[in-house]
Amino acid sequence: MLKTPKITVLAALLLGTTLSGAQAASGEVQMVLKDFLSTNENQATYVENIEKALAEKGHDIDIKVVDLPSGSYADALGVMLLSGDIPDLIYFQGGDEKIAAQGVLEDWRPWIEKTEYLKDALYPHNKARLENYPYLLFVYPLRGWQPVMRSDWLEKVGTDVPKSLEEFKALLEAIRDGDLDGNGQKDTYGFTAGGNLGELDGFLNPAFGIDATWLKDENGKWVHAQISDQEREKLMFYHELFEEGLLDPEYVTINWEAKEDKFYTGRAGVVSASRAGNVVVYETKMNTIYPDTGLTLLDPPSGPGGQGLQAVDVSREGRGWAMSALSENKEAVVALLDFMASPEGQMMERLGLPDIHHKGSGENIEVLPALGSWESPFMVAANWESPVKLLPEAAEKYLQNMQEYFIPDNQFAFPADFAAALDATDNDYNAWAYRFVSGEVSFDRWDEYVEAWKADGGSILLEYAEQQLQ
Repeated sequence: MLKTPKITVLAALLLGTTLSGAQAASGEVQMVLKDFLSTNENQATYVENIEKALAEKGHDIDIKVVDLPSGSYADALGVMLLSGDIPDLIYFQGGDEKIAAQGVLEDWRPWIEKTEYLKDALYPHNKARLENYPYLLFVYPLRGWQPVMRSDWLEKVGTDVPKSLEEFKALLEAIRDGDLDGNGQKDTYGFTAGGNLGELDGFLNPAFGIDATWLKDENGKWVHAQISDQEREKLMFYHELFEEGLLDPEYVTINWEAKEDKFYTGRAGVVSASRAGNVVVYETKMNTIYPDTGLTLLDPPSGPGGQGLQAVDVSREGRGWAMSALSENKEAVVALLDFMASPEGQMMERLGLPDIHHKGSGENIEVLPALGSWESPFMVAANWESPVKLLPEAAEKYLQNMQEYFIPDNQFAFPADFAAALDATDNDYNAWAYRFVSGEVSFDRWDEYVEAWKADGGSILLEYAEQQLQ
């Protein structure tokens, strides 16, 4: 249940301001976070360190970690909240909308505006999503598919990082023909994926003009990207890759583990990573097989439609921190997050615990191997620069590209009664896309696919989109 502040409002006023000039805050902050437990020794120590650092800034904040029963986090959290036991700071991973609809979650925007550090720590997508859904805050870099390859293989083929679709295809051809693994066989595909074409779409969609979910057709009508002329052109390009042995024909049946195994064993030259942490893992594992082998992150190639990474849904955050509208300690909650966004707070968030994840201080900080398993619990600020190298170059570039090539989507939420139509049209798209790419059906049947898509619910999606996007 909610607790009363540890000290009175008068006492808080007597504390004055923090060293940074912000109003001192006090009280108990109950927080619940997935996989963050009061019984975990390292996590408990981390909370104590934060409390000590806050006290040095003039804040008297007691952080109480709420432990949930084992099992599904979302289910256990939902049961607790519906019982009326509502912490001050809540991490949601689904299930937040029904709680927000009851007026239990606070609008973050006016609170963030008053902060010293947090307001500048947000990424562009955070700001856009808060305007559409102001109840969740997830200050972490965007995730999206970006291509990586072995740096030594890029040197072997003797080409620069590809800048256009033509150069990208030429790189895949060089990988296919170059016998870069030296086994005397042409058994390496240029690109492979772990089950779907989304790993190509992530960095190729904008090259074909697919810079949003909803596009205007030649008559000025809104059309879903899945049935657009631009999608047809893109799938024709994918078919070329498939037909010429540049795209692994098993891309649709293998999982992520098989994909990565092909990458490590030289059966594929380029794969996509969905986040910076994946890039780190890929490089680390590659080094265990081929010592001192680094990775190169490839920029998205430009095409007739432009250049960039796949458009990002900014309708809302899918997960993140919420503040209880019923909390008596909102100032303390905001002071906590503002501190975590500060330079000192980010040092703690990103470097973990002294003598476990790092040692030393200032210019003499040394990162320890255990840092690889450390997850920043509160946030990864957009504007913080580490005094020491935390990520390999390819992973750093991944983060830079996610901001540089950020494209906001015009995607919107459909009411629940559209769920069947959305599922059916997605299924149609996935099935027909594979048939087109593999050559099972000719692109002469594109209109047949479009009509099937519309018949299975696409028509009502188009009608609703016209109302929402006008």
